Amino acid sequence: SNSSANCWSHLHPVNMFNSYNVKFYHSKALTSPYPGSHVERSQVPEDKVGWLIEWKDYNPVEYTAMSVLAGPGWADPQINDKGFSPKFNERDGEVERRSLNGLYVVENGRPRNPAGRTGLTGRGLLGRWGPNHAADPVVTRWKRDGSGNKIAHPVTGKNILQFVAIKRRDCGEWAIPGGMVDPGEKISATLKREFGEEALNSLQKSPEEKVELEKQLHKLFSQEHFVVYKGYVDDPRNTDNAWMETEAVNYHDETGETMDNLPLEAGDDAGIVKWVDISEKLKLYASHSYFIKLVAEKRGAHWSEDPGPECCE
Repeated sequence: SNSSANCWSHLHPVNMFNSYNVKFYHSKALTSPYPGSHVERSQVPEDKVGWLIEWKDYNPVEYTAMSVLAGPGWADPQINDKGFSPKFNERDGEVERRSLNGLYVVENGRPRNPAGRTGLTGRGLLGRWGPNHAADPVVTRWKRDGSGNKIAHPVTGKNILQFVAIKRRDCGEWAIPGGMVDPGEKISATLKREFGEEALNSLQKSPEEKVELEKQLHKLFSQEHFVVYKGYVDDPRNTDNAWMETEAVNYHDETGETMDNLPLEAGDDAGIVKWVDISEKLKLYASHSYFIKLVAEKRGAHWSEDPGPECCE
């Protein structure tokens, strides 16, 4: 599912932005050497990241990985290839070229990274020119004791929330199961498919098991859910012309019954899959920890033992 995509995702919570207060932050997108290569990015000083800052001598390195140039189904052709005329900022046939953050600039036929300079042009490891869309399903339930009662945290008294986490084979870190949106696929379908493949090993099931699995997945994914985050992701694979965007969505199993019928089993890109208690002690990719924190806040669940400055509301 080309979902090593999510392995390096990183967001800086302090600089999260919305449509009213656009503020971008690049740290991972300036990573050198570029992931999976010996290619060094041109150095971009912090005060020259933004495109509005004039920089006549900016001379980024051009790099697109061989795996992308080989022309797999998930990748675009090169920009000057005959017969390739992408429609940027719109839905281009089956390919979604609109950004979750609004319109982006197209310069000399190439889309420009809305968050600024990265010291590298081309696509690196990313398949699409412009936005590359991923989806992250955050599946949660309440932690319960043997009698089925919710377990509260001894210090905060708030109930403990759990989420389905996978340990990635490629980088050994714990993460939300997720991956790239296929052309023509609805985000809701990607979320369901990726969760099935990575957390339930759906690709290896017998036809009968698949039917049962699909029924339970439908039950979980058709209920009310909440969009945790959608937009640009600061990712080491981003370039001046290609970048990651994601939509993280929380599906909450209030009674825990649906997930009792869905035995977790690692598959696809996952090495291990398990229920993990949610708290600030979690060490996930920065973006994933941030998504999980937002879910805990939304559900009124335990997060931190240190009440911090909010204690006196």
